[in-house]
Amino acid sequence: MPSKILSCGLKGIDGYGLEIEVDILNGLPRFTIVGLGDTAVQESKERVRSAIVNSGADFPRRRKIINLAPADLKKSGPSFDLPMAIGLLVASGQIPQEAVKEALFIGELALDGSLRPTQGILSVALFSEQHPAQTLFVPEANAYEAHMGSSLTIYPVSSLKQLILHLQGKQPLLPFRPAIPLDAKASQPDFSLLSSIGGLEKWIPSLAVTAAGGHHILMIGPPGSGKTLLAQCLPSLLPPLYREEQLELSQIYSIAGLLPSYQPLIQQRPFRSIHHTASIPALIGGGKPIRPGEISLAHRGVLFLDEVAEFPRALLETLRQPLEDRMINISRASGSLQFPSHFTLAAAMNPCPCGYHGDPVRACHCSGSSIAYYSKKLSGPFLDRIDLRLKIPRLSFRELSKPSTLDFKKIYQSILRARAIQTKRFGNELILNSDMTPHQVEQYCELDPLAEKFLHKLMDSAHLSGRAYSRLLKVSRTIADINASPLIKKTHLMEAACYRLNNSSNLVQA
Repeated sequence: MPSKILSCGLKGIDGYGLEIEVDILNGLPRFTIVGLGDTAVQESKERVRSAIVNSGADFPRRRKIINLAPADLKKSGPSFDLPMAIGLLVASGQIPQEAVKEALFIGELALDGSLRPTQGILSVALFSEQHPAQTLFVPEANAYEAHMGSSLTIYPVSSLKQLILHLQGKQPLLPFRPAIPLDAKASQPDFSLLSSIGGLEKWIPSLAVTAAGGHHILMIGPPGSGKTLLAQCLPSLLPPLYREEQLELSQIYSIAGLLPSYQPLIQQRPFRSIHHTASIPALIGGGKPIRPGEISLAHRGVLFLDEVAEFPRALLETLRQPLEDRMINISRASGSLQFPSHFTLAAAMNPCPCGYHGDPVRACHCSGSSIAYYSKKLSGPFLDRIDLRLKIPRLSFRELSKPSTLDFKKIYQSILRARAIQTKRFGNELILNSDMTPHQVEQYCELDPLAEKFLHKLMDSAHLSGRAYSRLLKVSRTIADINASPLIKKTHLMEAACYRLNNSSNLVQA
């Protein structure tokens, strides 16, 4: 009689139920796996065979068929080795069927029968919470990770032989109990980097707006003006990760194979810095099987593009959709997947190829045409999605050596207060002002009479697009939240316009 073993596959960062059916028939010895498995799944035949033999069990010498159901979904990876091996042993009568009832198995087998760490265990554990399974068998190295996502009874397994003896009732395994419970609370903010910025402190209020509302920022200035340092300071101003954010981010890192076994829960907001030679799949995700890219690894954190004008234009254009939708859809011949990519973009660039256009100290040697070509490397639609544009000038030695006088704790508290206002407004702690829909902009971005009059003049003089108008109101709403103002005032709108247009003279005329 065929055996049925419950396992779990991955689609994006989410798990889905997988039933592994194993049947042993009369006929010449043959091992067949059906159900749209990739090369790694087909190679499981050799790993399973060696693991069973080296574990002291009998490998059936008849025709064997394994079906991975549902058969219309493509499966990838070696994580089905363990349930396949258990299914063969159940079908051959070496393990009782009752022993695997309401149990979920996952893990990659080595040839000697030991279990290797497996990617995506956190997603498997979260899926098991929604399934009638009562027990979860995972590789020993992944037990802590599984424990963070599931309240089921988790058994850490070091080898196939150990699991066989447990299922036969000869040497029961002990359920996993963490020696030291992981503290899921966020750590205190670290202001050590902020305290060393010196003359750059006048740009901290701009970073506070970015951190409070999740707005994208572009910094333009000569080499060595402090653009990279400001970008590195941004994570220090971001609020702690909520529990839901920690789990979602940890799922992404688990699938990417970047989640350490000793730290199964990401507790710090990520800061991902990308070189301009990165490929499009490395940035947005892809490969075979499809894996999350840098924009997903920066989820709920900061994605830093240094020298953004040096990036290929095609690569920057791929960012337009995730910058707007906060998700990335990857479509390939093998299928389509969706990964979350709710990141804050921090970009930096020089004003010209040599970097010294407009610099009061060093002369620029670029021609007018080369400067124009350099500035046009960023398309209008891409720039339209960036809310804050800052010109960072060269700092003198006196400014660089000046100690910081800002109260960073007070600034941080204002950011937390603004986030709390947004949570109350939207009824969801994960939605920020930058995520507002057009209907929400109309509903929550209420202007006082002076601000409304100023906005009408600004629209006529600056010729803003519909997207720029919406984003201007979103930034104004964040500035008003930082100042605990229920209405958007003219000063809030003027500050947002300065960030958007970066030309104060036009604002005076408006």
